[in-house]
Amino acid sequence: MNTNHEDKHVRGYNRMLERVRGFMEQTEAGALPKLKQALEYARGKAVELGELTREEADRITGYLRRDIEEAAVYLGENGAELADWLRIDLLMVEHKLLDMFSQVVDETRLELDKLAMQAAISEWYTGEIAGIGVLQCSQCGEVLHFTKPGHIPPCPRCHSTIYHRKMED
Repeated sequence: MNTNHEDKHVRGYNRMLERVRGFMEQTEAGALPKLKQALEYARGKAVELGELTREEADRITGYLRRDIEEAAVYLGENGAELADWLRIDLLMVEHKLLDMFSQVVDETRLELDKLAMQAAISEWYTGEIAGIGVLQCSQCGEVLHFTKPGHIPPCPRCHSTIYHRKMED
């Protein structure tokens, strides 16, 4: 994938996250139905404005949903703070991005708590876009730190393509 194409997808992820947060602030339904509606709205807007193709928007919507739900489940199960889940220095994260992500995650976490949902640990794959936080190679344990959304590369140590969110030291 070329850099220009990758940048387009990362910009799309950021714009869609901003639209999800804005939509969730303006609606009154429960967080999970609202999250689904917000993601649909953000996906539709990205396609309507020509920022992404429908296929690109569908893929990025999946990345956003995964990141938000994974963070919400972790925070609900562990009583932890967003900083614990991210496992990175919050000073390195853009304040606007952190604010948008944390607002959506907080609301989603509250809804997940109410529903007492249990989710399986998600997997992240090379080529997908990951939000801020730390991913760990499922094969060798190498960690990747994301201080902003970006494409997931093959593991620099073993070249594996499967990661999971690093939860503990």
